[in-house]
Amino acid sequence: RMSRHARQLRDRDINPCVAETDASTKCMVDNNYKKDMCTAYFLKYKNCRKFWHDIMMQRKRNGVKPEMPSAEEREKILESVG
Repeated sequence: RMSRHARQLRDRDINPCVAETDASTKCMVDNNYKKDMCTAYFLKYKNCRKFWHDIMMQRKRNGVKPEMPSAEEREKILESVG
């Protein structure tokens, strides 16, 4: 049984970077935990977190709730930025 925190990390409405997390983890497993083999995956994850953190802070400043857009809303945001 997953903890509440673990469930939140797997919830696409809460965590916009589930795919990047999974890709990084898979890379580590596939490469016997040699971090240098997975640098590109870590960078994608880091960029994902930064992008959505910036969006969240902007929404917070503007009083928009919820601060993290839903998975559906995020699709539209990503389409608009190309």
